[in-house]
Amino acid sequence: QVQLVESGGGLVQAGGSLRLSCAASGRTGSNYAMGWFRQAPGKEREFVAAISWGIRTYYADSVKGRFTISRDNAKNTVHLQMNSLNPDDTAVYYCAAGRWGITLNEYDYWGQGTQVTVSS
Repeated sequence: QVQLVESGGGLVQAGGSLRLSCAASGRTGSNYAMGWFRQAPGKEREFVAAISWGIRTYYADSVKGRFTISRDNAKNTVHLQMNSLNPDDTAVYYCAAGRWGITLNEYDYWGQGTQVTVSS
């Protein structure tokens, strides 16, 4: 089992930045890929970004060039730097661990989520 805890969410004005963090504990010795997903009210959970154990990254088109995913394998943490935020980025952001991919069913472990609200 892997436990994931997100932090860093909050309220920010459009154009601002936030940095989300995800701390992993438990069976962190496995070479999991890590991903960030988000879910806005009334919408399905969607892929945001992923990073492999080997630091390969992939982004949704909607965040490419604005968001940066990174990880520190020694500290079992993953970060999502979010710049140039806009109201469409408002959602609960979830950290996930699993196989490399962009779909929900490729990830086995999920955090509880952290709320990001972007005001116009």
